[in-house]
Amino acid sequence: MDLGLRDRVYIVTGASRGLGRASAEALAADGAKVVVTGRDEKSVGEAADAIGRNAFGVVADNADPGVAERLIAVARQRFGGFDGILISVGGPAPGLALDTTDEQWLASFDSVFLGAVRLARRAATELGEGGVIGLVLSGSVYEPIRGLTISNGLRPGLAGFAKSLAGEVGPRGIRVVGLLPARIDTDRVRELDALAGDPAAARAAHEARIPLRRYGTPDEFGRTAAFMLSPAASYLTGVMLPVDGGTRHGY
Repeated sequence: MDLGLRDRVYIVTGASRGLGRASAEALAADGAKVVVTGRDEKSVGEAADAIGRNAFGVVADNADPGVAERLIAVARQRFGGFDGILISVGGPAPGLALDTTDEQWLASFDSVFLGAVRLARRAATELGEGGVIGLVLSGSVYEPIRGLTISNGLRPGLAGFAKSLAGEVGPRGIRVVGLLPARIDTDRVRELDALAGDPAAARAAHEARIPLRRYGTPDEFGRTAAFMLSPAASYLTGVMLPVDGGTRHGY
């Protein structure tokens, strides 16, 4: 199936590794042009080089209030347009509810929550009909994950913001979607497994609770993201899509 991605232009934040990079790779593989961002110059450059001529790397921090305007300008100058954005952010510091500090909450709010809101708002003002705003959130939107208290607090709020935005920009033909990964085999998830002391045992325990009995791969997530951002998904908006191997049992 042709997803209709050829020559469309997307910004993918947090794309130097993990889910953001896999999404950028999938978009570019189907012919889209991608501006990939991250905070580390070396890793951003390596990601853009690996993706190829359809990618351009920009060092950017989502917490910077001016980053949205700058990235959209780069997309238009480099590739001649702007059709959508996938807002992927790093996970907040792990911690239990009674252990997390005000400083950790404030830092995460700036980068994870407010940074994503700013990017989405600015994109909404710049996109035309057929544009799309995607947010990489987490299964914690529906059910808290032990040990990830800050994420549990911020991700559901972003889902609520995304649903609100979808209703406001829908009449202009702009879509807003969320992707909710669970146990995808990324550096971040391996780091979380390691916190248990026995990473192999932690992974086995999680896999036993996943109906497909395995972790997902970044490529599987990336292909899902590419579809959701593509014109092929033109009648999907306001949806929060679990990418979790069946872990979520609710409808």
